Amino acid sequence: MIASIRGEVTHRAADHAVVDTGALGYRVELPAPLAATTHTGDKVFWHTQLIVREDAQTLFGFADREQLEVFNLLLSVNGVGPRSALGVLSALTPQQIATAVAHEDPKPFQAVSGIGPKSAKMIMVSLAGKVASFASAAADPQTSGVAENGLTPAMRDQVVAALTGMGFNETAALTAVDDALQTGVAKDTAAVLKAALVLLQNR
Repeated sequence: MIASIRGEVTHRAADHAVVDTGALGYRVELPAPLAATTHTGDKVFWHTQLIVREDAQTLFGFADREQLEVFNLLLSVNGVGPRSALGVLSALTPQQIATAVAHEDPKPFQAVSGIGPKSAKMIMVSLAGKVASFASAAADPQTSGVAENGLTPAMRDQVVAALTGMGFNETAALTAVDDALQTGVAKDTAAVLKAALVLLQNR
């Protein structure tokens, strides 16, 4: 089991990075926001999960233990594989996942590519009572950094990172996010991501 990795990033793509540990270079699959903020030459320390299958050994990396724990919880859900679990963590933070589960709201999960209504329902049922510790208390807008458009800067960056992780140009992604917010879409990352994605695909 490879529980963590420390080293220098020698290559970075939209969904993975290669980390040189001194003797070996490891390809590490990453959530889109983490990949977007990772650069060649960075010194990194990531928590990891190695998934071993008959045809592949794939290493997944996360910036903190919370994401790793949620990743493993998602893997325990029937019908959710590593790529789908990584997709959820590319679009939603552990706190947002906990909130969606607590509110029995499947929409944030259904906005993730590869997660349909049935899988979204399974996630909510399977994770009920298991992710409550990740939920953050409702914050006052004066202390949470909520912008006038209803998204915190971190949430906006997360949506843009998810879009660039899908291969869209960063400038185009920023424009699409801002345009999506102008349409009156619900002010949460999953809804904005879905709306922005529709705009980008229609351009």
